[in-house]
Amino acid sequence: MLVHIVMFQFKEENKEANMALVKGMLEALPEKIETLKHMEVGVDISRSERSFDMALISHFDDQAGLDVYAPHPAHQEVVSIIKEVTTLSKVVDYIR
Repeated sequence: MLVHIVMFQFKEENKEANMALVKGMLEALPEKIETLKHMEVGVDISRSERSFDMALISHFDDQAGLDVYAPHPAHQEVVSIIKEVTTLSKVVDYIR
């Protein structure tokens, strides 16, 4: 199983509304992309200096599954919004 983790730092302008929008869009993706086996989206509650605002954890059978997900139109629609409302993102992919 391939685990894909992304953390996002959102812009301050309309932050809460933008996080709710992105969270909802991300959580709708498993119904639209067959290779996406599981997705969890969490909003940070600690709000520490080290915190990011949101984390995405998704599971795929293998790299090929992630390769289908990445360019998928439904995913790219969310990516375009994320690029507008975030200042930073970091990713980690690993085999479990």
